[in-house]
Amino acid sequence: MLSKGLSEEDLFSFLSSQKKEDIDHRYILSSMCTLPHPVAVKAHCMFMETNLGDPGLFPGTAALERLLIERFGTLLHHKEAGGYATSGGTESNIQALRLAKAIKPVTYPNVVLPESAHFSFKKACDLLSLEMRTVPTGPDHRMLANAAAEVIDKNTICLVGIAGTTEYGMIDPIEALAKIAYQHDIFLHIDAAFGGMVIPFLEKPIPFDFALPGVTTIAVDPHKMGMSTIPAGVLLTREPDMLDTLNIDTPYLTVKKEFTLAGTRTGAPVAGALAVLDYLGTDGMRAVVTGCMKNTQRLIAGMATLGIAPAATPDVNVATFACKSAPPPWKVSWTRNGDLRIVCMPHVHRDTIETFLKEFGEMHA
Repeated sequence: MLSKGLSEEDLFSFLSSQKKEDIDHRYILSSMCTLPHPVAVKAHCMFMETNLGDPGLFPGTAALERLLIERFGTLLHHKEAGGYATSGGTESNIQALRLAKAIKPVTYPNVVLPESAHFSFKKACDLLSLEMRTVPTGPDHRMLANAAAEVIDKNTICLVGIAGTTEYGMIDPIEALAKIAYQHDIFLHIDAAFGGMVIPFLEKPIPFDFALPGVTTIAVDPHKMGMSTIPAGVLLTREPDMLDTLNIDTPYLTVKKEFTLAGTRTGAPVAGALAVLDYLGTDGMRAVVTGCMKNTQRLIAGMATLGIAPAATPDVNVATFACKSAPPPWKVSWTRNGDLRIVCMPHVHRDTIETFLKEFGEMHA
């Protein structure tokens, strides 16, 4: 720590210099996060000092969190859903497995999930001492439901399906998984951190949510396609009071019990997430998703004209290609199988796609 503080001018000069080291979003094609919507930024700034960890001090902000859960519950076909605002998919997935373990206490608990599952499940299983039973995906990069059914046993506490996989943008056969979970009376968690704000707005939505009787919990991230400020996630439960199973005593707060993972939780991104939903509405969100999907299709078509085949036909706005390089300064990523991966987020506009295709073509000419 400095012995003598900096002047405001010097401080922000330093901060500005560091900010310039960050990658310009116009070149970021690998991230499932995007530039926040202006209304999210404005709402975030209004609630910067609020703490949902002590909600009795901030009843207005706590009411916004309840409203956010109601908005997502309604979107996912269950207005009476329970839940809370998390820091994102990792926390939501940890909490879902923590809940599943509490509901079904067994000596040697295991979780059945696809090989395409997000790495946060590895963290969750390590933290909770759960055996992770990984199920292969088929040629279409979707989880093999029959293979999942084969590894379920009396110690299985949770079955996991992904709605919008991180690497290939695929939706697992959630309808089949829901039937398996219902038949075996097993907790089914759907990681829809990315797809949860894409699938409902597609022309032909694929079933993945509470409309399927077997689904127990769902993770959705407003800070991804919801264009909220970071960090903003949501964990939803079919039963409104299900999370009370995780309650611990908090005697010196305005609430005497809490089930959240984090203690202190800022209300700022909650306000930001709700602001975007209410500002855009379903029509506005559908327009955003439609634009992202059209850009994804244009990218796939454009790469095909350059002789680069898609590695998969995605369900959401993630495009992958059998290719090992991309021109600088574009920031792309590669899947575990070595396929080039691009996410067509709201900040990736049509002219961005055209510029990338032009420069990609010049590099491979």
